[in-house]
Amino acid sequence: MTVAWAVAAAVIAAASFVMGLAGFGIALIALAFLPYLMSASDAIVLLTIYAAVMSAAMLVQLRHDVEPRAILDLLIGTIAGTPLGVWGLAALPASALNRLIGLMLVVAFVLEARGLYPRKLEGRRWGVGAGVLAGAIGGAVGLPGPPAVLYAATQGWSARSVKANLQAFFVVNQGAILIGYWWAGLLTRQVWSLTLGFAAPAAAGAIAGVLLFDRVDPRRFRQLIFGMILLSGLVLLVRG
Repeated sequence: MTVAWAVAAAVIAAASFVMGLAGFGIALIALAFLPYLMSASDAIVLLTIYAAVMSAAMLVQLRHDVEPRAILDLLIGTIAGTPLGVWGLAALPASALNRLIGLMLVVAFVLEARGLYPRKLEGRRWGVGAGVLAGAIGGAVGLPGPPAVLYAATQGWSARSVKANLQAFFVVNQGAILIGYWWAGLLTRQVWSLTLGFAAPAAAGAIAGVLLFDRVDPRRFRQLIFGMILLSGLVLLVRG
């Protein structure tokens, strides 16, 4: 076991904890740190695999709360937007990917800090648009969550429906992205080796997040997480 492996395992466990706690965010957290420990493209594909598996597991538990018609536009959009993102991951150099990840992290912090959430978005174009963005951003830098979460926050769904609908969306979104990665030759032996090597800390973090959901102060936890996201995003933007 090397120091780099131990640090990466800790990052993945922490990010998986957030995923288990909130139902999204594994890439949002982990991509603030993993590009320093492995290639950006390997990190993005690795986290997409984990996100797909975790979303599928949570969807089994929440399947009765899913509203298929409510997420149809999101699904249509994400299938349309994914190929563009996959092309970006395959074509862009590492420094450009790192800066793009950094930009997405800073944007996520600004949206959180400023509370830029519309109360209500009506019309199919918003769902399709959010899905396209989630597919494109998810395919390129592994961060499909913000567009989908922002859209969900404007639909008046119950808290349980939000989590259930997001898991159903992420299963399709991540599945489409993984098919694109396979087609582009990004599901390499190195990625599968990393996936197996970090499976234990990923599973432990996700299970802990689910079990501790009712015991964590969500406001302070969220503030800490987004503070780390801002710092890491700025570093990635500057260093590339």
